[in-house]
Amino acid sequence: MGFQDYVFYVLAAILLFAGLRVITTRNPVQAALFLVLAFFTAAGIWLLLEAEFLAIALVLVYVGAVMVLFLFVVMMLDINIDKLREGFWSYLPMAGTIGALMAAEMVMIVGTKHFGLSRVATPAPHSAGYSNTAELGSQLYTDYLLPFELASVVLLVAIVAAIALTLRERKDSKFIDPAEQVRVKRADRIRMVSMPAEVETKAEQQKDGKAASK
Repeated sequence: MGFQDYVFYVLAAILLFAGLRVITTRNPVQAALFLVLAFFTAAGIWLLLEAEFLAIALVLVYVGAVMVLFLFVVMMLDINIDKLREGFWSYLPMAGTIGALMAAEMVMIVGTKHFGLSRVATPAPHSAGYSNTAELGSQLYTDYLLPFELASVVLLVAIVAAIALTLRERKDSKFIDPAEQVRVKRADRIRMVSMPAEVETKAEQQKDGKAASK
C-alpha cells in the first residue's frame, strides 16, 4: 500500500467518524463543528482525486460561508436540546433499518465486481500544465449544458420562493416598510384634538395637599 492509499484510508476514517458524530452528539454546536471537519476531510479526498477546484469550492462555500453562518445562528439561538431529542430512540429502529438498506444497496452497486480496478483502471496522472478548472468548465458548458441550465433555473426559483416566503405579511410579525416611512408627512403623524379645559376646584386642591402631606 502506497502513501497515497494510506492518506486516503486515514481521511476516509476521519470522514466516517465526523459524520457519525454529527448525528449522535447532543450539542448542536459540536455537531456543526464535526460537520466542518467532515467538509474539510472531503476536500482532502477531492485533492487526492486531482479535483482541486471542487476541493477549494467545498472549503470556501460550505466551510467558509454556510457552516460558519449556521454555527453562529446555532450559538445565538436559545435551543432546547432536550425537546429536540424527544422521540429519538423511538425512531431509531426505523432509521437503522433504512440505513442498513442503503448500505446494502451501496455494497451491491459499488462492489469490487462492478467497480474494481479490473473494470476501472487507475487514471493516468496529468501533466503540470493541466487545468482542472478549465476542464470542468468545458464539460459544464458543452456536454452538460442542459442539466446545468436546468439546475440554475431550479435554484433561481428556490431563491425567489424563499424571498417571497420571508417578505409575506403575517399578523404575528412586526413588518416595517421603509418606503412608507420616507413618504410620511407631519399631518400623518400628529393629530390635533380640541378638548375642553379642566379647572381644578378648591376642594380638589385641598384634597391633593392633604394626600401629599401624608
